[in-house]
Amino acid sequence: MTELSLAAQFASVPGGSDNRAMVLTGFMVFVVLSLLLCVLAGPDGETPAYFYTGNRSLTPVQNALALTGDYISAAILLGVSGLVAVAGYDGVSLAVSSCLAVGVFLLLAGPLRNAGRYTLGDVFALRSPGSSPRIAAATATLAVSLPFLVLQLAGAGSATALLLGLTSQGAQQVCTAFVGSVTICYTVLGGMRGTSLVQIVKVAVVFTTMLLLAFLVLRRHDFDPGVLLTAAEQGSGLRDRYFEPGHALGDSGAGRLDFVSLQLSVVLGGACMPHVLMRINSAADGAAARRASRYAVAIMAVFCLCVVIAGLGAAGVVGGEKILAVDSSGQTALVLLAGNLEGNASGLLGSVLYTAVACSVFITVLAVAAGIVLSAAAALAHDLHAHVVRRGRMPERGGVRSARWAVGAVGCLGIFLAATAQGRNLQSLTYLALTLAAYSTILPACLYGLFWSRYNRTGLLWTVYGGVFCTTALYVCSLSFSGTPASLLPGHDFHVIGLQSTAVLAIPVGFLLGWAGSVAGRRAGRAEGAGTDVRWRERVLVGAREK
Repeated sequence: MTELSLAAQFASVPGGSDNRAMVLTGFMVFVVLSLLLCVLAGPDGETPAYFYTGNRSLTPVQNALALTGDYISAAILLGVSGLVAVAGYDGVSLAVSSCLAVGVFLLLAGPLRNAGRYTLGDVFALRSPGSSPRIAAATATLAVSLPFLVLQLAGAGSATALLLGLTSQGAQQVCTAFVGSVTICYTVLGGMRGTSLVQIVKVAVVFTTMLLLAFLVLRRHDFDPGVLLTAAEQGSGLRDRYFEPGHALGDSGAGRLDFVSLQLSVVLGGACMPHVLMRINSAADGAAARRASRYAVAIMAVFCLCVVIAGLGAAGVVGGEKILAVDSSGQTALVLLAGNLEGNASGLLGSVLYTAVACSVFITVLAVAAGIVLSAAAALAHDLHAHVVRRGRMPERGGVRSARWAVGAVGCLGIFLAATAQGRNLQSLTYLALTLAAYSTILPACLYGLFWSRYNRTGLLWTVYGGVFCTTALYVCSLSFSGTPASLLPGHDFHVIGLQSTAVLAIPVGFLLGWAGSVAGRRAGRAEGAGTDVRWRERVLVGAREK
C-alpha cells in the first residue's frame, strides 16, 4: 500500500478549472467551519486532562467515530481503492488487512486504557518508573509519527498548489506551510476534544461519500455483484488473472513475500500507531474503550466494503489501463470514477461527486495530521518536559502551555521537513513508520509490558532503541530507500534487500530484544521493588479506573 500521492489526483481533473474551483471552495469552507468547531469545543479548563483527553467526556459512539477517523487515511481511501481497481485480489486482501488492524486493536484497547493515562510514556512508566522509559516512549512516538506527518503535509501541499494552478516547487512549499499552519491551529485550539470532533465530521463526510459512490456503482450494475465482478475483470485489462494474487508487487517469490510483509505491517502496525493509542485514553475506562473499539470495527468493515466496491467500479467503468496511464500507482482510480461514473464528466452529478471525493481526501489528510501532531506534542510536553525535565512537578496550567508550545514545535518541524522534501517520492516512508510501530518498538513493548510479569526497564530500552536502529537500518538497505524510481532516493542504488517492506524481517527483532534485555536486566528488575508489580496488576489486570 502506498500513501498519499495527492498531486496525481488532480493531474487530469474531470471538468477542468470549474471543478477545481468547487473543490477549493469546499475545502476552504471545511477549514473555516472546523476551526470554528475547535474553538467552540476546545478545552473547558486549563488542565492536562482537558487538553489530552477532553476530560474523557466523549461517549463510546463518539469515540468510535473518532477512532475510525484515525484509521481512515488517504492510504485506504486512495491507495486501497486504486489497488483493487488495478490489481484485483491484492487490493481486496489489503482492504481486509486494513479492517483487521482495528480488530487487533480491539484486543488491546481495554488493557491499554487501564494502563494508560495520556501518552505511551504512561504505559511504559507503569512497569518501569523513572525518566528512561519516558524518554524511550518519546523516541518511539516521534520515530513513528514524523514520517507520517511529513507524508501528509507534503502531499496536501502539492495538491493544494495544483488546485490553485501553481506548479512550481516554491508554490508547493507555501501551500505546505498553509496546510501545516491549519493543522497546528486545529490542535492548539481544540486539544483532544476538538480534534476528535473534527475526526467525527470527517468520518461523516467521507463515509457518506463512499456510500454514495458504492450505491451508484451497484446501481450501474443492476445491484448484481456477479455483474460488477465480471465488468471489473474485463475492464481491468488482466482478464481472468484479475482475481489471482501477485499483481501488486509481483508474482515471484520475493514479490509474494514482500506483499505478505506489507499486510503484516498494515495489520499490526496500524493497531499500534501512537495517535491511535492516545485516542483510546479519552475513553472513561477499559470497558468504554472496548465498546468504542467494537463499534469502530463495525464502521470500518462497512467502509472497507464500500472502498472495495468503488475500486471494482473504477476497474469496470474507467478501465485499468486508463487509470495506470494517469498514475502508475493507481491512486487516481477514485477521482476518475467520480468524474466518469455517470458517463458525463462535465455533468452536474459528475462535478458534485468529484468535489465530494476530492474534499474527502483533503479532510482526511488534515484530520489525521492533527491527531499525529497531538500525539507527538504530548510525548514532548508530558513525557519529556513534565516528567523528565521537571520530574513530575509541573503545575497543571504550565503543563497545558507546554503542550501548546510542543504542538507548535512539532508542527513547524513537520512543515520544514515536508517543504524541504517537496519533489521527492515520500510514499516509501509508510513502510518505515508502519514497521516501527508494528514490530520493532511499540507493539512488542506494549505486549510485554501489559502481559509479561518479568518485563523490566532493560528489556524496554532494548526493545525501543534496538528496534528503532535495526528497523531503520533494514529500511535504508531496502528497495524503499534506493534502487527503484519509487524509492526515496531514486537516483541511487545501494540496496541489499530486495523488498520494499522489511516488516517480515523485523518481526523477531523487537520481541527478541525485549526478551533478551529482560533476562539481562533481571537483577535490576528485582531491585525496582514490589510496588511496580502491584501497580501493574491493579491497573492492567484488575482494571482500576483512572480518575
